[in-house]
Amino acid sequence: MSDSSRKIGFVSLGCPKALVDSERILTQLRSDGYDIVGDYPQADLVVVNTCGFIDQAKAESLAAIGEALQENGRVIVTGCLGAQAEQIRSVHPQVLDVTGPQAYEAVLRAVHRHLPAPERTHDPFVDLVPPQGIRLTPRHYAYLKISEGCNHRCSFCIIPSMRGDLVSRPAGDVLQEAEGLVRSGVKELLVISQDTSAYGVDLRYKLDFWNGQPVKTRLYELSEALGSLGVWVRLHYVYPYPNVDDLMPLMQSGRILPYLDIPFQHASPRLLQQMKRPAHAEDTLRRVQHWREQVPDLSLRSTFIVGFPGETEEDFQILLDWLEEAQLDRVGCFIYSPVAGAAANELPHAVAAEVQQDRYARFMEKAQDISHRRLTAKVGRRLRVLVDEIDTDEGVAIARGPGDAPEIDGQVFIEGAGASALKPGDWADVTITDASEYDLYAEL
Repeated sequence: MSDSSRKIGFVSLGCPKALVDSERILTQLRSDGYDIVGDYPQADLVVVNTCGFIDQAKAESLAAIGEALQENGRVIVTGCLGAQAEQIRSVHPQVLDVTGPQAYEAVLRAVHRHLPAPERTHDPFVDLVPPQGIRLTPRHYAYLKISEGCNHRCSFCIIPSMRGDLVSRPAGDVLQEAEGLVRSGVKELLVISQDTSAYGVDLRYKLDFWNGQPVKTRLYELSEALGSLGVWVRLHYVYPYPNVDDLMPLMQSGRILPYLDIPFQHASPRLLQQMKRPAHAEDTLRRVQHWREQVPDLSLRSTFIVGFPGETEEDFQILLDWLEEAQLDRVGCFIYSPVAGAAANELPHAVAAEVQQDRYARFMEKAQDISHRRLTAKVGRRLRVLVDEIDTDEGVAIARGPGDAPEIDGQVFIEGAGASALKPGDWADVTITDASEYDLYAEL
């Protein structure tokens, strides 16, 4: 095999945290001299970064591995499902190697073992790798991972068994990466981790340095510093601890976006206790009301589980009532399903599948109604948005406002004169003209 034919195909599945892992692996492979290609026939070897959080994600990962084996034949598996190597090999015994999540060095060693790197005739950081590394997102936004792992032991979740306890990155390292991303043209930083509110707890909020200035490894100080970079800063996976209250002045002043992604999961105190969640519904509702008093434009998104073992119709009605009172802007819902290794598997009183489906439909109907009402209230307002793409056939620019994270929230469709002249990554000031259940429509 000639040196020029060291080509890697890459499949990245799962959440934004896994996407950041993929970007890190790809950056190192590129710096080692490998070419990254976009289809199976060209590749000398394929890496599949898997998700293993729920059964549906596992099935998708196993299907992706099977497709890569069928189309290419030489496959290395990494990521969350890689923590269950026996399960992968029982379905796909022909995979070359299996490594677990965050096992960057292990997957790189596996690639080198099965496809030795070409001899270097270049400076990888000048010739091959851009300063911000290889990214899988559009040029104008990027995910910024601030920690790994989680200290919670929610009964439905196996993430700690796969990714371990909380390990925070020093604030100086995070800010240096963010600064590089902004220099490369990024206009929105999406802060992610398994538990963003707990950032720095493991380091006892250790003092670090950025550009010669002291900064604590703590969420408030990190958010304040990120807000000085002149780009949108959006916080994801924020547990509703009391320290989140401290962020409201940063949102009021425009330092960071008035947006929080909070995984509430349920509202029934009894169910939350069964789930071993770290907050109770009454406290979170009061906290939401307190936040909105300070930041009226605050957008809240969350995810919930219906059909958890032992969930009664009364529990479910508590959830619907809570949702109506909380008036969350963006809501997702999952039907509970057992996950191998999760403590919830041992709980009694499983909810029948048809009841789960009925509750899911009723939940989504309620969430859709709330979303429509909240979006309709924005008609007539002016809004600054960030353009993601242009539909040239329709002459429409597709953008997002402060309340819209990419891929998971709604969009702002800019119509009329001048819309098609915009470009991805442009800022645009628009007037909202209409609203649907999840999206807004606007004109420049």
